[in-house]
Amino acid sequence: MENKWEYDYSGLYQNGYTPAQPAAPQPPQQEAGVPGGPVGGGEPPRKKRHTGRRILAGVLALVLVGAVSFGGAYGGYLLASKTAGQTVVFQSAATGSATSAGSEAVTSLADVCAAVSPSVVVVTTEQIVTNNYFWGGQEVLSGAGSGVVLTADGYIVTNYHVVEGAQQITVTLYDDSEYTATVVGSDQESDLALLKIDATGLTPAVLGDSDNVQVGEVVVAVGNPMGTLGGTVTDGIVSALNRDITVEGNEMTLMQTSAAISPGNSGGGLFNTNGELIAIVNAKYSDEDAEGLGFAIPVNTVKTVVQDLLENGYVTGRPAFGITVIGVNDVQTAMQYGVSSLGVYVQSVNEGSGAEKAGMKAGDRIVSIGNQLVETTDDVTNALKAYNVGDVVEVQVDRSRELITLQVTLGEKTGA
Repeated sequence: MENKWEYDYSGLYQNGYTPAQPAAPQPPQQEAGVPGGPVGGGEPPRKKRHTGRRILAGVLALVLVGAVSFGGAYGGYLLASKTAGQTVVFQSAATGSATSAGSEAVTSLADVCAAVSPSVVVVTTEQIVTNNYFWGGQEVLSGAGSGVVLTADGYIVTNYHVVEGAQQITVTLYDDSEYTATVVGSDQESDLALLKIDATGLTPAVLGDSDNVQVGEVVVAVGNPMGTLGGTVTDGIVSALNRDITVEGNEMTLMQTSAAISPGNSGGGLFNTNGELIAIVNAKYSDEDAEGLGFAIPVNTVKTVVQDLLENGYVTGRPAFGITVIGVNDVQTAMQYGVSSLGVYVQSVNEGSGAEKAGMKAGDRIVSIGNQLVETTDDVTNALKAYNVGDVVEVQVDRSRELITLQVTLGEKTGA
């Protein structure tokens, strides 16, 4: 099913072309598995896909979507960590509780929607990219997604792909007030990002326990479909648990739902009939022969990732070679980069990294990692998931048509 998945709708709403002087783009400094610039040089930033055209053509695929979380204060708390000298507490449901403080029991979907809607936000972004079709000028691309309020003082969870590459992020609350947001931390592998706005008195979501979710439970998704319909609610059931889905090369374990999901819902939430957030909606599969296949990140995964992002700004324990790589997938690109073979090339090697100590060099073509053959940058990312920080991995590289075997000790990945 992978060919039908669409992972990135952040370029769905384009503001238009703005002439500007040519800018000298810098190659992204990212860890292995994420494309960087050309081998030995820079590459223009990748332009977001114009998914609006796909929608007009009637083609929708995997979508990262937004939903609302349950506002109110249940007894107990889920996480508490100290960030910048203050304690951050996320609300979680007390065992057996079905009401928020000072409220009556939730007895209908209308009650659920009324309770969770104040915790839903609209997330809009702006990104300036170089337009190669207009003599190196620049254009502003606007994206739209959703988010869920986690704390009364402005911590918000959304999807990584919603804010990826954004120069400006704006959060619009339930009462239509707007705030500029900053990224506390983000994680591409889990497709989650933690934002912070300078606000108080917000209605935080109450986090449920996705380990207790059962197939057939009624759920509601609340978000910002099409980037213009904030606060939209759709209902359905939990269709399946622990679905292993590959989205643009990224392997994820997701919850499946029949609730209607649309572009712009990315970063929102999926709620049970107690008004508890049980997942962050992030994907959809659809074509003319398939309906009601939505997917979401289980809230227990969200809890773990957000905790790390709060404390460290990144998810700890993720192995990394300490390199940036780029995929050369066609002859034209190979000619552009001055290489003779297709494949994955090392763009740069971080000083002091395991890759450097093992003798890996910029320009090496990665042939295999352990027993895994490498043909794309996604192969590098996914191969690393089988290892832990500190493991020694055998990596074969092609250097000037000579096959070399390296023993690389994996370090810890500290970026998205």
